[in-house]
Amino acid sequence: MNKTILIVEDEHKLATLLADYLRQAGFLPVCLENGLEVVPWLQTHAADLMLLDLMLPGRDGMEICREVRRFSGLPIIMVTARIEEVDRLLGLELGADDYICKPFSPREVVARVKAVLRRFTSEDKRGQTGLQLDGERYRGTLHGRDLDLTAVEFKLLQILAQHPGKLFSRQQLMDRMYQDQRVVSDRTIDSHIKKLRKKLHQAAPDEELIHSLYGVGYKFEPPLPSTD
Repeated sequence: MNKTILIVEDEHKLATLLADYLRQAGFLPVCLENGLEVVPWLQTHAADLMLLDLMLPGRDGMEICREVRRFSGLPIIMVTARIEEVDRLLGLELGADDYICKPFSPREVVARVKAVLRRFTSEDKRGQTGLQLDGERYRGTLHGRDLDLTAVEFKLLQILAQHPGKLFSRQQLMDRMYQDQRVVSDRTIDSHIKKLRKKLHQAAPDEELIHSLYGVGYKFEPPLPSTD
């Protein structure tokens, strides 16, 4: 089944060109030009990846990316003509998975799209851990065992598990978990991680799912499937 690529770009000729190249590469492109259309479209349609321009009418790409990340792990490639914004995009503080700077060649965009989708497909295969998260009831199970999570623990695990192998700084986790901008210390995140690890260990003593990089942050990294 062909994968759907949402192109959010207000330059009509550029959007059409990208759509043509993606179509030739076997994808199903969908184009939106106004930033106000993006979130409603994603809430009612399925996409496999989004190419999101930074500068859009109605609503800018940064704001859109932040909101999408509140309800979806959809792969996002940011497109920008602002060279000064690259460091922020690379820092992943928006939750983007890659970035492309204008001007670019359509072939480069197609190559980036394929690379990100390959990475996510690989992560999906590796991420088959028996972890199930029910967002409506804030309930998590691991190999069928109830984890008995608090609402905060559930949200933290959900953020990490949606991006296997992706390293999050404490600040990035705080920004995603506490949308009301409350003041929270790094130690609060560390405390929740400690409790979460304990509950995961009780359900699966032989698996270490949450890994830390000293002084940097945390990531969810399931073990590779056995080849025996």
